[in-house]
Amino acid sequence: MAPNSSDLRNTRRFSLKLPLTVKFAEGAEQTVSAQTKDVSARGVFFYLNSDVAEGSPIEFTLTLPPEITLTESIRVHCTGKVVRVDQNGGPGSQVGIAAAIDQYDFVSD
Repeated sequence: MAPNSSDLRNTRRFSLKLPLTVKFAEGAEQTVSAQTKDVSARGVFFYLNSDVAEGSPIEFTLTLPPEITLTESIRVHCTGKVVRVDQNGGPGSQVGIAAAIDQYDFVSD
């Protein structure tokens, strides 16, 4: 059975507003700060002030707070790709970005 678009969302999503640093290399490499709207084991959704092309590779680091880790804050560096761009979803002129996580590593300070 071939997966369809509803199968891509079969992982439970959590409405979590976590700080996020996004790095992408379209043109000149740039890093921007953002905040997640929701998070799942396979990806994140967040808003940016700039448009990113669907399918673009993306790197981001999110910070899991003590309320989630039950210890100290933990930073997680993720690589993946943009799987959806929502042009009319964000506050103000922001663009909604859905990114799939291909790989992640815990970052030590």
